[in-house]
Amino acid sequence: MAASASAPSTASANSTTFAIILSLSFCHLLNDMMQSLVPALYPILKENYALSFSQIGLITLAFQFTASMLQPVVGMYTDRKPQPYSLMVGMGFTLVGLLMMSHAHSYPVILISAALIGMGSSVFHPEASRVARMAAGGRYGLAQSLFQVGGNLGSAAGPLLAAFIVVPRGQESLLYFSGAALIAMIVLFQVGNWYRARRTATRPVAKKGTAAAGGHGLSKPRVLFAVAILILLLFSKNVYQASLGSYYTFYLIEKFGLSVQVAQFYLFAFLIGIVVGTLLGGWVGDRVGRIPVMWFSILGALPFALMLPHANLFWTAVLAVTVAMIMASAFPAILVYAQELLPGRVGLVAGMFFGFSFGLGGLGAAALGKLADWTSIETVYQVTPFLLCLGLLTAFLPKHPGRPMHLL
Repeated sequence: MAASASAPSTASANSTTFAIILSLSFCHLLNDMMQSLVPALYPILKENYALSFSQIGLITLAFQFTASMLQPVVGMYTDRKPQPYSLMVGMGFTLVGLLMMSHAHSYPVILISAALIGMGSSVFHPEASRVARMAAGGRYGLAQSLFQVGGNLGSAAGPLLAAFIVVPRGQESLLYFSGAALIAMIVLFQVGNWYRARRTATRPVAKKGTAAAGGHGLSKPRVLFAVAILILLLFSKNVYQASLGSYYTFYLIEKFGLSVQVAQFYLFAFLIGIVVGTLLGGWVGDRVGRIPVMWFSILGALPFALMLPHANLFWTAVLAVTVAMIMASAFPAILVYAQELLPGRVGLVAGMFFGFSFGLGGLGAAALGKLADWTSIETVYQVTPFLLCLGLLTAFLPKHPGRPMHLL
């Protein structure tokens, strides 16, 4: 009787696993779609408020710095005291920031609105990453890439929404997207219910598994050194990606004379490249290991990034998408590798790599804005590819946590 009862229970759990991952991916899509409207607004804000590139960079910094400051703190707290309904609360912060941005009539209010959206991101990502890993069934790279690709799709939707809605209708049109936040909050409430029930049911098993997961045999200093290398790898990737995400439309407008709307379509193509690369990175990482993916992702993008500033419009678009695909493949591999280095600290890892590393990218974006003001936007694209040389640090990472999951 017990055996027959357990079979339906197992089947139900398996079906729920992908339902939860896809629900998280959907909410990640809505969350990052709303967040992506901020950089998509940059050309409008720059014109309406006569902003410099430095001020545009500070908006990116305000958004990414709040996420950077809070995500590791949220992650550490929820590692000790998981908060199933914090996902819904984080989406609420994003909603408030979006509403404020739609009615902002001064630069300080724009900065505060961007900071609130960053706070929403800082609360959402650590716990969402934890739930995705909990529902992964051992396929951690695939689960993280599916979760992450929702965010990538949301980011890619931003330029299209800007081109068809925000640019024609203006800043106030952000108000239309508040419904997406409400939908996400309803879905995340249901995910919170599953999370709370699952955590209660599996708590004794999780305690046993935590001890076993720490069997990589690395000393604490070695682990910290490896984590520092991973952060530097993401720093190089994120600063270069920020140069494209924040300034790509300006580069296309200035160098090739494109309109704002047409430039948004090129940005959309770049962001779709990130989606494809993220999916491939998680899938390949589960099969061949995390380290090879990291090598290919960081250093493989370097030659294409070096060619980009010297290309015509067609090849600029092709090279930008190619760089996006190659670089994006690193993130699921880096995140899962870090989770294997720090078993039982899923929230802290997610906080550091979704938050702190992206905050470093925000600092880089602000510095790149200053560089663009001093020189030109083309100079930014000539200098930033050399950051990818930091990918050579991959050679110092320990091999064991990066092997395929079936060999661990």
